[in-house]
Amino acid sequence: MGKLNGTPYRVVTGPEGLLPPAATIMGVPLPEEGEGLVEGGIVTEAEALEKAAIAMLTRKNATLFPGPLVLWGWNDHTNEKAKYFFDVADEIPGVRIIPMPDYRPIYPKIDPEAVINPCHPNLTISHNKIEACVFIGVHCHYASITLKMIRAGTNCFTIALCAEAGHEDAMVSVPNFDIEKLILFKEALIKVKKNGIKPLYEGKGIVPTGWSQIAALKGEIPIKPEDELVEAGTGAFSSELETGLDDTAE
Repeated sequence: MGKLNGTPYRVVTGPEGLLPPAATIMGVPLPEEGEGLVEGGIVTEAEALEKAAIAMLTRKNATLFPGPLVLWGWNDHTNEKAKYFFDVADEIPGVRIIPMPDYRPIYPKIDPEAVINPCHPNLTISHNKIEACVFIGVHCHYASITLKMIRAGTNCFTIALCAEAGHEDAMVSVPNFDIEKLILFKEALIKVKKNGIKPLYEGKGIVPTGWSQIAALKGEIPIKPEDELVEAGTGAFSSELETGLDDTAE
């Protein structure tokens, strides 16, 4: 674990401020195989998965963010991993699933319930009042930036289940996250519930958004209404989303 002013530096829920220090600069190491990170400290993989399971079961509006490496179905392994992803979702009462199929800005309209915008990744979390989330199948370079922004401006407990080396800026991270470890995460969720952790949304299934629920009840294809999209530069979002920053301005 790294140190700040002589005391251990912990990667905890924010808001931490406009420019929180990168955890790696603070001396937070990456975990090895069989290990995990919890709030900047090395623990066993089992401990990390248990901490993640408790957060997803007990914090408000827990959300799974599957990224392109899970969503695209570009090989047999990805297709199988997606199947076990839903097994995990089934063990988290009231969980939401917000896919991140494409990281590119979608202007002039954005759908904050479906996209974490590359410039403002905390908007989706703030908009949906998400207090715990899992990144899985998200490209590492994007996750590294996004996790810092989320920690800076929200109180979301971030969990990065990474297929590569892991992420220091998540509250919990486990590296080399393959199908076998996805199954272990499911088992961790089952275990903590058996050990007395009561899910915040006990009795609920996966929670779709309202327009999706209505379409399902009507037997229609769920297509989000145009009026639920947000015009960039109006309403809840400022004009920076539309115009961007002027690199030539002094």
